[in-house]
Amino acid sequence: METVRTLFRKYDGRPHRLVESLDLGEDEYGLWVGSTPGTKGQRADGSWVTIDHTRVRLFPRGQWWSALFNDEPHPTEVYCDIAMPAEFGVGSVTTVDLDLDVRRLRDGTVLVMDEDEFLAHQVHYGYPPQVVATAQATCAWVVANITTTEPFLTVYRTYLARVRAVAEAAPAS
Repeated sequence: METVRTLFRKYDGRPHRLVESLDLGEDEYGLWVGSTPGTKGQRADGSWVTIDHTRVRLFPRGQWWSALFNDEPHPTEVYCDIAMPAEFGVGSVTTVDLDLDVRRLRDGTVLVMDEDEFLAHQVHYGYPPQVVATAQATCAWVVANITTTEPFLTVYRTYLARVRAVAEAAPAS
C-alpha cells in the first residue's frame, strides 16, 4: 500500500505534526489515510511518538477542517482539527492547523478544545480577520454536524477496517 506524507503546520509555516500514513484512497468526502499501531509521528519539537491504536484521517478538499477517527477503545471517537484547506501534492498532504479542535467522545459528548490557544495565536501569528471568522464558522459547523452527518457517523468505519486488515497482515515484530 502506498504512503502519504501528512504534515500539519502552524500559521507561520513551522511543522506541527508529521505522519507517514497509508493511502486509503479518495471518495466523495475527500482523501482518507490511515495509521497502524506502531506508526511513528513527529511532533513540533522534533520528538517522535508511537501511535498505539488504529486510526484514519480524512482530508476533505476545499474545507477548513480535517477529521481523525480513532478505533476502539480510544476514548475519543472523532477529533476534528480546524485547519486551512489542505494542499494535495504527489504523495503528500499539507495543511495549516488553526488550533481550534472539536472532539466527540464515545458516549456522544462533544467538546470544543483549545479556544484559549486559538485566541493567543490570533495575536501571536496575526491571523487575518477572514481566517478567524472562517475558523470560528467552521468550528460551529463541525459542532452542529459531528453527531448527525456523514462522514462523522459510519463511513469512516470502512476505512478503519482496511487499516485493521493491514495491521493484522503485518508480521509480528
